[in-house]
Amino acid sequence: MLDTIEGIHHITSMAKDAAGTDNFATRVLGLRRVKKTVNFDAPDVYHLYYANGIGQPGTVLTYFPFPNIVRGTRGAGEVGTTVFSVPEGSLDFWEKHLNAKAVSGLRRASRFDEERLYFDGADGDGFALVEVAEDARQPWTGAGVPAEHAIRGFHSASLTLNDSGGTSALLELMGFKNAMEEGNLRRMVRAGGNGADIIDLETDRMAGAARQGAGSVHHIAFAVPDSTAQLAVREALVKERFSVTPVIDRDYFLSIYFRAPGGVLFEIATDDPGFARDEDVEHLGEALKLPRQHAHLRPLLESQLPRIGE
Repeated sequence: MLDTIEGIHHITSMAKDAAGTDNFATRVLGLRRVKKTVNFDAPDVYHLYYANGIGQPGTVLTYFPFPNIVRGTRGAGEVGTTVFSVPEGSLDFWEKHLNAKAVSGLRRASRFDEERLYFDGADGDGFALVEVAEDARQPWTGAGVPAEHAIRGFHSASLTLNDSGGTSALLELMGFKNAMEEGNLRRMVRAGGNGADIIDLETDRMAGAARQGAGSVHHIAFAVPDSTAQLAVREALVKERFSVTPVIDRDYFLSIYFRAPGGVLFEIATDDPGFARDEDVEHLGEALKLPRQHAHLRPLLESQLPRIGE
């Protein structure tokens, strides 16, 4: 069992409209945009990062907004629901707030004796809020959501799978333990993690395969403190015969990627160097930051990328 994985680092989704996505993340969810950059492989498309005030691992929601993308189809082999942590007594506030913002899909339900509020994202993304006592992560309050109700970071992610056995075994290797089961749900928990340390596996043997598109989670990233820990994780995964990419420098963290047995794309990302490596903390997410290989495209990109946050 690996003991260096701390929990979720970030979750990255596909979107259609950059401005609408930015509005939803900042003005509806009340998150801070901590980085405005571009997709490494498609520099004419943004890569937008939203989190708490410092971009702490375990709080980071990111998007690739492709303007011509079709809507995704829900199914097996994907992260079906991204779940945020909010303080105790906050669900009533959020239900009123989301209703006032005309957010669709609002419903309350219970899972593992936790009441949660489900809702849809800008492209039909699956989200939920869960009340958590004494979550020490500091919220961002610059978007008008009061501190006593603001999102603290991720609580968990729920994976939809035709067969959860292989993914469960993988998560055990990654330091998660089977905590409880309820019907077709299995909860895996990383004890002593970073607060974003719960993965729920939902087995649906009849579900068709998910089709990626707007509203789909592209990948889920798990956090390790540094490159030494990441290389140890990579070595362990290779020994288990996972096909793992070489280390890739993503400017704000180092990444490796591999496909979990149920089809979900996993990433292992380092906590360092973080989002303040090229911007002061006071000004995170304000300027367009470009990877070195795309720096020569700045005049073109600044003229063609849609304006956001106005």
